[in-house]
Amino acid sequence: MPDVMSSRLVGVGVGPGDPELVTVKGVNALRAADVVVVPVMDTGERGRAEATVLHYAPAEKVVRVVFALNERTDRARREAAWDAAGQRVAGLLRAHGTVAFATIGDPNVYSTFTYLAQTVGELVPGTLVETVPGITAMQDLAARSGAVLTEGTEPLTLVPVTAGAAVLKDALNGPGTVVAYKFGRQAAEVAEALRETGRLDDAVWGSALGLPEESVRAAAELDGAPLPYLSTLIAPARREGGRGGKL
Repeated sequence: MPDVMSSRLVGVGVGPGDPELVTVKGVNALRAADVVVVPVMDTGERGRAEATVLHYAPAEKVVRVVFALNERTDRARREAAWDAAGQRVAGLLRAHGTVAFATIGDPNVYSTFTYLAQTVGELVPGTLVETVPGITAMQDLAARSGAVLTEGTEPLTLVPVTAGAAVLKDALNGPGTVVAYKFGRQAAEVAEALRETGRLDDAVWGSALGLPEESVRAAAELDGAPLPYLSTLIAPARREGGRGGKL
């Protein structure tokens, strides 16, 4: 049994889905860990994190832990799933020295790792928690679409549309570039917010980035039909004055 004080929980960002976008440090962390935990829904289907991890870590080292990632309404059920997941990871930490938790994107940006680390820290006192940054969906979408995220003094606002379309609309009425995450189920409301704020023409959206089913399109093509939950939107800043206009 490893010394509890020597237990390490490492959140590893594995990017938005394209296995080539995992950093060298991320790959090294996955390979160095005794166990690599990947979150799965209670449906049992393989998620993006697991699919990416299997490019770099042997399957026998990968442990699937169920999270209520698809639970939006039943808080009690969601909390119970969190507690069970925390207990499972805590048990792995007690049995192994280093446990890596693979999360899509970055472990410090809207990640399940944040909550897991809090829970495990209470269950296994003294656990050292570390994170390895990962490439985010907005960076990948910007690269694939040619959208420039920021120039000069422009601010960048990131909004999870699960907070409500009104929050997105407020951001679109402000300056700078706006990025919206998790907007697929509210695609109609998002399209309306873009039209009302005059931000539709230059905006782009994408889903399944780097995967065979990838879709990257102009936001003007949004027809109100639901999109994949993890769709990402970029509405670039209004830019005038030519090159360096915001410097």
